[in-house]
Amino acid sequence: MNNLDYGIIGNCRSAALVSNRGSVDWCCLPEFDSSSLFAKLLDEEKGGSFEVLVNDSYVIKQRYKKHTAVLITKFTSGEDVFEIRDFMPRYRKAEGGYNSPPEVIRYIKHISGKPKFSVKYDPRLEYAFGKTETYVKKNFIVSLTHGEKFDTCFLYTSFNKNAVVEGRELEITEDGYFLLGYNEKLFQPSVRKMYTELERTKVYWLNWSSKTPNYKKYNSQISRSAITLKLLTYDKSGAVLAAATTSLPETIGEVRNWDYRFCWIRDASMAIKVIGELGHRNVAKRYLQFIVDLIPDKDEKLQIMYGINKEKKLTERTLDHLSGYKGSKPVRIGNAAYKQRQNDIYGILMDVIYEQLSKYSNDTENGEDLWGITKGIVWIVSHHWKEADKGIWEFRTEDRHFTFSKVLCWVAIDRAIKVARLFRKTHKLEKWTQLEQEIKNDIHANAWNPEVNAFTQSYGSPDMDASVLLMESYGFIHAKDPKFVSTVHAIERELSNDGLLYRYKNEDDFGLPSSSFTICTFWFINSLFKIGEKEKAMKHFDTLLSYSNHLGLFSEDIDFKTKRLLGNFPQAYSHLALIECAINFSRQESEEQVLASINKL
Repeated sequence: MNNLDYGIIGNCRSAALVSNRGSVDWCCLPEFDSSSLFAKLLDEEKGGSFEVLVNDSYVIKQRYKKHTAVLITKFTSGEDVFEIRDFMPRYRKAEGGYNSPPEVIRYIKHISGKPKFSVKYDPRLEYAFGKTETYVKKNFIVSLTHGEKFDTCFLYTSFNKNAVVEGRELEITEDGYFLLGYNEKLFQPSVRKMYTELERTKVYWLNWSSKTPNYKKYNSQISRSAITLKLLTYDKSGAVLAAATTSLPETIGEVRNWDYRFCWIRDASMAIKVIGELGHRNVAKRYLQFIVDLIPDKDEKLQIMYGINKEKKLTERTLDHLSGYKGSKPVRIGNAAYKQRQNDIYGILMDVIYEQLSKYSNDTENGEDLWGITKGIVWIVSHHWKEADKGIWEFRTEDRHFTFSKVLCWVAIDRAIKVARLFRKTHKLEKWTQLEQEIKNDIHANAWNPEVNAFTQSYGSPDMDASVLLMESYGFIHAKDPKFVSTVHAIERELSNDGLLYRYKNEDDFGLPSSSFTICTFWFINSLFKIGEKEKAMKHFDTLLSYSNHLGLFSEDIDFKTKRLLGNFPQAYSHLALIECAINFSRQESEEQVLASINKL
């Protein structure tokens, strides 16, 4: 595989990646950030996988069941046809709440003929530390390891268990199943029970997707991206993950390999704002509760990121026994960036809080908590906005006065003022308004570089940075302001490479970036659209969509030359920005149709 040709399945507790040939190459149980059972993605020899193998006569095609997270891989050889319907169960329980067990179900659907396949079932528990032993028992296949620590997993199947473990050929004449579970089952599964699990899960996703509005343009892309964002939410706490994987490199052979199975306040807040706009209010409510739970003390600063169960310490270490994706070492678990200061997170969080309060001001269970958080954020920003930080791109060396961080400090105060007005708490408005204006004046005085005729990456810098494009999105500057228009054009000149954008081109801790950061290209497209270059924007958008994988999924990065997907996958950032662009284009078409109909009158 020369691309990230994978589909994601999940149940808002964990996730797995299934290749376009039907191989489970990444799966962590019982939760997203647990150690892996299968990690072929990170080491083709040692990582472990769950593969369905057929001879070369079979044509293999893969798709999602429309508007669901059920992944269908179809195998066809003449009259011999079967499908694997991969999913992780999720559906509402009769007594309330959701059934989301730590399980992967592979429902084998017999279509016609007598197709044959064999299985390579090769779990390597605990990130493949030590040896995993597999035994055939009466009712199941059990795998266990005594590596770094003891761990087990269980496989139930309607097929001959010895034949499965030994990799012998199996013939399909009727439907069958595999159930991979973290726990031993209390009741023996059956084909009928697995079919019921499949149908219940399908109905859950159809119901969830039905709440996403229909759009005139790019509707299927919006729907798939919304489902992908939902798959990256962790139901238990309300956290939103940046991606489902760790250590997929930004560039093959380089060391920009990070663990993204955590909740960044920035990424999560941006994702929640988009999911909320699509009408999925419960996801947004749970995330805001996650934030409320994280801030018990009024003087406690927010970290930039947390574990999905609200862990504050995310110690980073390397797994040196794994060779990495396509040989790209190191493989990391944990993320040392949790210690960094990034002043933009307060503005991004306040933006989400304001959005939710403005939409649902009459139905806010935690309104008093959110008002307390608002006041706390203003206090922190007022005392720290003049300080340098690591910025949105998490530079690991020197702190700087990043323009994006300053703009988002302004956003924090601007949205706090709006929240105060919603709650009729007017006694703080004069003081907060003065602070808002002070920050705005500072940005215009120090971030604008007249020599390059643009807002630049940091105060006094000549370097361009794609994050500056968000000044308009957050309301700091109008799209038609000459300063913003010229900034967009300067960024296009400096950072665009065949329509794909660098985040920045100045050297960082690891040298010069050599791949495109996908969200930046979406930001650029949105900015072109906003400043009036709409045809050009849509052309860029259609081209960018063509770089997705076969299922319409995006990772974090795209290689400039080959256009292959790179970086962790699937990436919340990329899909939330895709949705924002697609909605703008669809609204534009609707507005033009209304104007055209008025003109005909």
